[in-house]
Amino acid sequence: MELLAFARGPALTVSLAIFVAGLLWRLVGVLALPPWRDFSPPREGAPPNWLAALQAIFGKMIPHRTFLRAGPFTTVNGYVFHIGLAICVFAFGPHILFIKSLFGVGWPNLPSGVVVAVGALTAASLLAALAYRLTNPVLKLISRTNDYVSWLMTFLPVVTGLAAVTHFGARYETLLALHILSVCAFLVWFPFGKLMHAFLFVLSRGATGVRFRHRGAQI
Repeated sequence: MELLAFARGPALTVSLAIFVAGLLWRLVGVLALPPWRDFSPPREGAPPNWLAALQAIFGKMIPHRTFLRAGPFTTVNGYVFHIGLAICVFAFGPHILFIKSLFGVGWPNLPSGVVVAVGALTAASLLAALAYRLTNPVLKLISRTNDYVSWLMTFLPVVTGLAAVTHFGARYETLLALHILSVCAFLVWFPFGKLMHAFLFVLSRGATGVRFRHRGAQI
C-alpha cells in the first residue's frame, strides 16, 4: 500500500509536472523559430495556408499505395499499435475517470473485456515491431538508444496495465502501483524522446503541406 500511495501521490504529481513543463518547452522552442518566408507568389489555385496544412495533416493519415506495397508490415503494424494505444488510454473506464478528475470532461467507456483484448493485441504488435527493428538490417543500423527507450516506455504501461486488470502475477495493489509508476516513467520521458512526435508531427506535416501546396505540388 505504501508503494501504491507513493505512485498515486508524489510520483504521479511530479511526472505530470515534468510532462507539462517539457511539453511546453519543446512546443515553444519549435514555435519560436523564425517563420519560413517564401517571397515567390503562390501557384494559381493554391489553397489558403490553413487549408493546405489541414490537408497534409489529415490526408497523410491514409497510407499511400506505394508504401503499402513496399513495407506492408511496418505500415499495417504501425496502425495496429497506434490505434490500440489510443483505445487503451481513452476508452478504458478507470482511465476516463482519471482524465475527468484532471479536466472535468468524461465520455462513455468500452467494456473492460474489449479493452483487455485490444491491449493484448497492442502488446503483441509492439513486440512484433521490436522484433522487426532488431532483424531488419536497415532499421537495426539506424536505430539508436532513443528508439529502444521510447519503445520500452510505451510497452511497459501496456503490459503492467494488462497485468493489473487481470490480477496476474501479484497482488492487485502491487500491480496497480507498478502500472502507475510505468505511466510516470512514460510521462517523464515523453517530451524528451521520440514519443514527442505525437505532437510535433502536426507542426511538421502542416508546414510541409503549406510549402508544397504553395508551389503547386499535390500532397
